[in-house]
Amino acid sequence: MGKCHHPGWNNVPSSFFRRMILDALRCGGGGRGHKKRSPPDQPPPRSECEYKKPPGSDNKLSDLLRLSELSEDNEEEEDIGRKMQMLEELKRVVKCLQSSDSSCVLDGAKEVRRLTKDDSQARTNLALLGAIPPLISLLDDSQDSVSHIASLYALLNLAIANDPNKAAIVKSGAIHKMLKLVTEFPNPEVAEAVVANFLGLSALDSNKPIIGSSGAIAFLVKTLKNVDNNTNNSCQEDSLRALYNLSISPLNVFPILETDLIQYIMSKLGDMDVSERILSILCNVVSVAAEARKAINSVPDAFSMLIDVLSWADAPGCQEKASYILMVMAHKSYGDRQAMIEAGVASALLELTLLGSTLAQKRASRILECLRVDKGKQVSENYGGGMSAAISAPQASTTYSSTVQLKDRMEDAMMSEEKKAVKQLVQQSLQNNMKRIVKRANLPHEFLPSDHLKTLTSSSTSKSVPF
Repeated sequence: MGKCHHPGWNNVPSSFFRRMILDALRCGGGGRGHKKRSPPDQPPPRSECEYKKPPGSDNKLSDLLRLSELSEDNEEEEDIGRKMQMLEELKRVVKCLQSSDSSCVLDGAKEVRRLTKDDSQARTNLALLGAIPPLISLLDDSQDSVSHIASLYALLNLAIANDPNKAAIVKSGAIHKMLKLVTEFPNPEVAEAVVANFLGLSALDSNKPIIGSSGAIAFLVKTLKNVDNNTNNSCQEDSLRALYNLSISPLNVFPILETDLIQYIMSKLGDMDVSERILSILCNVVSVAAEARKAINSVPDAFSMLIDVLSWADAPGCQEKASYILMVMAHKSYGDRQAMIEAGVASALLELTLLGSTLAQKRASRILECLRVDKGKQVSENYGGGMSAAISAPQASTTYSSTVQLKDRMEDAMMSEEKKAVKQLVQQSLQNNMKRIVKRANLPHEFLPSDHLKTLTSSSTSKSVPF
C-alpha cells in the first residue's frame, strides 16, 4: 500500500487508524454491498452502528483489537517518557559542563562525546541547551591533554551531519584555540583530534574562508608531510581531505600557494590511493590563479606525470581530472603547450579521444584543437608575409595567369609546411612515448632502432591526423 504524502496525515498517530478499523469491524463495514440503504421517506441512519451481533457470537476479534489499542497507547506513553528522561539527562550534562569543578566538567565532556556518537537528536538538543561554549572554553582553561582530547572529540561528534553546529563552533572561536593547542602544547593525539575537527568543520562552505585564513592550512600541510614523524596514516589522509575541502574556496588558493603543497602532492601523484584527491586539489587551484599554474609547471616532469595519468584506463576519474588540468594550462600559456608537446601529449590525447569517458574525450579534443591552432599560426607567420608582399606588389608584366599560379604555389607551400608541422608534432610525440615505454620496461635504448621509428612516423603521418 502506498504511503500517504498529504502533509496533514503525517502527524496522525497510528492508534487513530486502529480505532477506525475497530469501529468498522464492530459495525460490520468494510465490504462493498453490505451497507444498509435507507428508504427515501426515512431519514438517514445515525452515525452509530445499526448492526448488532447475533447472540452468542465470538468476541475474540474485538478483544484482540482492544488489547492492541491499549498496547499502542502504552507504547506512546513509554516513548514520551523516554524522551523526557533523555532530556533531563542532557540538562544534567550541560549543567555539569557549566560547573566550577574541573573533574565534573571533564565528566560532562566525556558524556557529550558518548551521547552524540550515534544520536542526531542529542546533537541538536545539546547545542540548544548551551553545550558548545563550555566545551570550547575547556580548550584553554587547562593544560591537561586529557581534557583537551575529551573536549575536541565532543565537539567533533556535535558537528557530525549538523551544519548549524558546525557554524556555531567556528563562530565561537574554536579554530584559533585549536591551533594554539597544537603549537603551544604539541601532542600527537591532540593533533589528530584537531585535524579531525578541521576535516568536519571545513565541509561547510561558510567555514572554508575562516579556516583558510586562520593559518590552519600550514598546519595541515605539515601534518600531511609528517615532518615530525609522529603522524599515522589516517591522520595524513584526514589532512589531505581537509585540504581538498579548503581548496574548493577560491579565497584559500593563495594561502595554499604560500606553502609547498603543490610541489609535495605532485611528487605523490603516482600513489593510486591518493591520486584522485591530489588531482582534485590541482583542479581547484589551476583555474583560479596564474601562480598555481606556475607552481605546477615548476615541478620537474610535471607534464610527463600528468600525461601518464591519461593512460590510466582503470581510473576514469583521474583521467578526467588530469585532462582538465592540461586543458586549462594549454589554453592559458603557449609555453605550457610547447612543454606538453615535448612530453608527448599528442598521442596520449588521440588515444583518450577514442577510449576515454565522454568528458575526457571532450577535454582531449579541446586540447588537440588548441595545439592545431598553434601549428596553423606558425605556418601563417612563416609563409604568409613574404607571399602576400609578392602578390600585393606585382610587376607590370605579371599577367592574371601568373598571379593565379603564384597563389597556387603559395597554397601548396603552406599546405606542405602544415603537413611537415603535423608530422613533426606526431614524430616528437611518438619519440617521447617510445622513450617512456623503454624506460618503464627497463629495456636498452637500442631496443627500437631509429630507422624503425622513422618508418613508423612517416607511415602514421601519411594519413590525415585529426588535430
